[in-house]
Amino acid sequence: MEIFKTQKELRNYLEKPRAEHKKIALVPTMGALHEGHLSLIQQAQQRADIVVCSIFVNPTQFNDPKDLEKYPRPIEQDIDLLQKQGCDVLFLPTVEEMYPDPEEQWHIDLGRLDQIWEGAQRPGHFQGVTQIVYKLFTLVNPDIACFGQKDFQQVMVIQRLIEIKNLNIQLVICPIIRSEEGLALSSRNTRLSEQGKKKALILYRTLSAVKQAFQENIALDKIQQLAENMIAAERDVDLEYFAISETRTLERADSIEPGKQYVAHIVAWIEGVRLIDNMLLND
Repeated sequence: MEIFKTQKELRNYLEKPRAEHKKIALVPTMGALHEGHLSLIQQAQQRADIVVCSIFVNPTQFNDPKDLEKYPRPIEQDIDLLQKQGCDVLFLPTVEEMYPDPEEQWHIDLGRLDQIWEGAQRPGHFQGVTQIVYKLFTLVNPDIACFGQKDFQQVMVIQRLIEIKNLNIQLVICPIIRSEEGLALSSRNTRLSEQGKKKALILYRTLSAVKQAFQENIALDKIQQLAENMIAAERDVDLEYFAISETRTLERADSIEPGKQYVAHIVAWIEGVRLIDNMLLND
């Protein structure tokens, strides 16, 4: 696996495969890799000749400095995992490499997509996400970009970025990878105790019950109550929000329209760790 720390090195390396019309896939990550990330690499390998994985803890998408500081950075372990997976290229830049101008300004009109749910809870987060992803897209110029369904709102934001910038990139949404019990794999899980991980299973159980109720055509307000009651019944789990939304706009659904897809998404706090999960309801 080739490891590059500067944009110039990576750009020079990619000239040859691009000249040979090889397909290039990009998997952007913030490191602390687990099986979920490796599944993105696998999906990329099935679709492209060259897979570029980036590891960069992007400061502009954190609105809490403490969260940025606490974010895990086990880089040696990450490199080992990528090598074993057969990844072709790792891009490992510094903050100064990606943001040479500390006063750099960025804004993209995402409409309501960056104002609701995660956007409302973490103001500026999706502006930071699109800022770094656009830098990586411009640098790598991939044919394919692989993102995980777990951060569903982020995926919809990236899709909007691709549309706004008119980029010729195929966005591949890869399924959530879960533990045998159903916990969605996340870098943040490392901050949970074993008891905390067991408590976190309530998110999956709630989403599963919601999906069954949805498919039985139970009224949406009744499903909302079901979800809230299930979380409330679990001690030391604090619900931040639960919603059922149409997948593209992520606006809360008031009714079900034929031909549209819907997603249930949930955020809860356990042991001071903010956990997110979702499930497609009519996939």
